Amino acid sequence: MARGYLWGVAAILFAAFVWGTTGTAATFAPQVSAAAIGAAAMGLGGIGQALLSIRGIRRSRHAIMKQRLLLIVGAVAVAIYPLAFYGSMRMAGVTVGTVVTIGSAPLLAAVIEYLTDRTRLTMRWILGASVGMIGMILICVAENAAHGGPTGNERVVTGVLLGLIGGLTYALYSWTARRMMLGGIGSAVTMGATFGLGGILLMPVLVMTGAPFLASWNNAAVGLYMAFVPMFLGYLSFGFGLSRVQASTATTITLIEPVVAAMLAVIIVGERLPAMGWAGVALVVGCLAIITAPLPRLRKPATGAAARI
Repeated sequence: MARGYLWGVAAILFAAFVWGTTGTAATFAPQVSAAAIGAAAMGLGGIGQALLSIRGIRRSRHAIMKQRLLLIVGAVAVAIYPLAFYGSMRMAGVTVGTVVTIGSAPLLAAVIEYLTDRTRLTMRWILGASVGMIGMILICVAENAAHGGPTGNERVVTGVLLGLIGGLTYALYSWTARRMMLGGIGSAVTMGATFGLGGILLMPVLVMTGAPFLASWNNAAVGLYMAFVPMFLGYLSFGFGLSRVQASTATTITLIEPVVAAMLAVIIVGERLPAMGWAGVALVVGCLAIITAPLPRLRKPATGAAARI
């Protein structure tokens, strides 16, 4: 079990790393709207996952239908998430958009798990989440100060609100996918069905907004990269990890994504991150260490009610 957990953590870390490249990649196609970027990335990537898992989906169709409510809720969340996430990055910047969206997801996932599964909170999780939240606040304050001016502040506020919507939908589809897996459906089938249906819901958005992708090879390359590296490969890895790690823990591990995004935004995009922001980055990394580091005293598998690690 411990080995499976570590493999799950590694898979989620890989997913978070490639997801951290999406904001920077999107800046290479400034003519493409946030809605088009999100629809292409999650829509095409989701349909790709469904096609890869089509045989398993057919074999598991009866089990999937028994959990169709979870599937529908997850798919709608998948469709909303990229529109909110990429909109947040366009309005507030790569760093703030990523930090708010990904950073709010673990807390929202914990609320969902508590309300639905009565999963208890441990002091370790509370400590890690608190450290991570402080780090995210420092990054947002630092980035807001770097924007400056009333117009910049208004855009940041709008971006933060979109980021919170993205965080909620991220937490929601992570939870529904986890519940489907616990119900006996394999991770590849669960992710393929959820993201495939979500991808279909995004196709009208892509048709209405996606013309700029055809305007240049550069825009097309960005769209293809977003769809098949962060979304296709990233979510395959995330699904593998979700089958071995609780949704709230998984979303907390992905707090490394804002760190990757911030580093790339500074190095490649040229965004400025003041000292306060770097302190926030350090706290987010510390949060990750608190949540995932093994505890020497806990050598036996836990029994009874589920507890957040």
